[in-house]
Amino acid sequence: MALLTSDTQEKLTSLLIGEGLVSETVLKDLEASSAKDNKPLLRLLVEQGVVDNELITHAIAQVSGVPYVNLNNSFIDQNVLSLLSEDIAERFMAVPLAEVQNRLAVAMLDANNVQAVDYLANYIERPLKVFMASEESVRHVLGQYKTDLSSVDAAAEASQVESVKESAKEIKMIVQDSPISKALVTILEYALKSRASDVHIEPLEGSLKIRCRVDGMLREIMQLPKSIEPALVSRIKILSNLKIDEHRTPQDGQFTVKIAGKEVDLRIAISPVIWGEQVVIRILDKSGNDFDIEAMGYAGRALRAIRKGIRRPNGMVLTSGPTGSGKTTSLYALIKEIKDDSVNIVTLEDPVEYKMSGVNQIQVNADVGLTFASGLRSILRQDPDVVMVGEIRDSETANLAVQAALTGHLVFSTLHTNSAAGVLPRLLDMGIEPFLIASTVNTIIGQRLVRRVAKKREIYQSNPIETQNITTTIGHLLPKTSADIARVSQDLGYKDLPLASQSAYTLVKGVDSPQSPRGYSGRAGLYEVMDVDESIQSLIVARATSSEIQRAAQQHGMVTMRQDGYMKVLQGITTIEEVNRVTSDTA
Repeated sequence: MALLTSDTQEKLTSLLIGEGLVSETVLKDLEASSAKDNKPLLRLLVEQGVVDNELITHAIAQVSGVPYVNLNNSFIDQNVLSLLSEDIAERFMAVPLAEVQNRLAVAMLDANNVQAVDYLANYIERPLKVFMASEESVRHVLGQYKTDLSSVDAAAEASQVESVKESAKEIKMIVQDSPISKALVTILEYALKSRASDVHIEPLEGSLKIRCRVDGMLREIMQLPKSIEPALVSRIKILSNLKIDEHRTPQDGQFTVKIAGKEVDLRIAISPVIWGEQVVIRILDKSGNDFDIEAMGYAGRALRAIRKGIRRPNGMVLTSGPTGSGKTTSLYALIKEIKDDSVNIVTLEDPVEYKMSGVNQIQVNADVGLTFASGLRSILRQDPDVVMVGEIRDSETANLAVQAALTGHLVFSTLHTNSAAGVLPRLLDMGIEPFLIASTVNTIIGQRLVRRVAKKREIYQSNPIETQNITTTIGHLLPKTSADIARVSQDLGYKDLPLASQSAYTLVKGVDSPQSPRGYSGRAGLYEVMDVDESIQSLIVARATSSEIQRAAQQHGMVTMRQDGYMKVLQGITTIEEVNRVTSDTA
């Protein structure tokens, strides 16, 4: 543990009290014990289990103005470790992390030791970027200096055991016997049982509002006293390795917990608002998705177009839709469809939402210069067959993705547009030449998510307005005679489609209950998949509008999102109101 000046220790204790991590009474008792037994106060705090060593190190870094890093689950490249010899690293309790813009990032136990920092900078003959780390973190990296290949198996086994221990430690951090931890666990357990995708913790003037997003819709679940806010937000920041004393700028982080026997990844976004700090927790349940494209709702023409696009040796497959429409999930499903030992798949994501075995996944980190653009340049030197770029956000990334597709790679990515056809003009806006778009883009997916009708449901016959909506939207797709039913159903991928000439259609609606509010439970995808054929390519080269491209795609058999939704309505999956709600901005 780093040596502290009296001024720094005073700031540290004030921080711990101010953030609700240690009570003033407990601190006074420990200060008395420290003076009596001649033991450092910080050591007593750790030994008596008031706070853990990582938290103390994090807090010291905060008050010292030094960036903090937790290395307990990190593995450093041997080339980087070789930049600082093992004996020097052990003598100064300092380990190299990475090379960043001609500076060496180094984690130190005592990052405030100016003489040690100067010595190391002179020793390696380059400037340093210094981070503060706990003794456990530094020793974890020191143990990686071993180069005896015969010990690889033993090291792997020990690493696995250590990883399990560290994971257990992280899980314990959230189940400590304190009111704040219990409150957080209770909120997360409720969200998980409710199948919530997000938890919103929102400060009001006199209370703290908790809302959950279930099946795409936000609803309030409780209000807590305003007094609990600082300690609850601090606990979340600690678990996410964020700055606990920073209240003015947004922060993002993540951590993993085990709740109700499930391992769940949580993505944290904290933003300052007028009454405090708002926390949004994205819940990524690893056990909740097997990434099967047919189970996700792809069917018929859409499914065939996708499988045709991803079987090509090169080109681009793009997904589009608003935030929260399942674009990234679709990309994971496509990767699963083509994953094979003979294929090198590399992804660049921000963040890595799901860990997928057999896929080389890279986390974007702008703080160290690893952006989508710079990461994509690096990926192309790693001999990939398939490249997934989490999102094309700017013209530089778009140009690199197009060049990758032109040079024999299959590229998957997402864009924020309202429809599949809107992707092509969006690429033009990013400065991509029309002939390059036409020659590289294979397939475009537009998508939305709708709420599913709950199992407890009622069957009814459509009224005249609903019947007219169905006839106008998909009447031309439905079978005209009984003899056409089997052929059309197979073509569109939906069973037992009704005749287009019916005066009413059999529909379903859910029954409102505590288990399925408003009669819905779960979500399903609506998709439109555009195969970029020669006619679409000609329109792209002529710089056609998205509406012109949309019309041409429909003439060549593309089923739009709304049409796909109405066919799911006829299958009893969702309702007309729900489809109209999410496709109101599409054709």
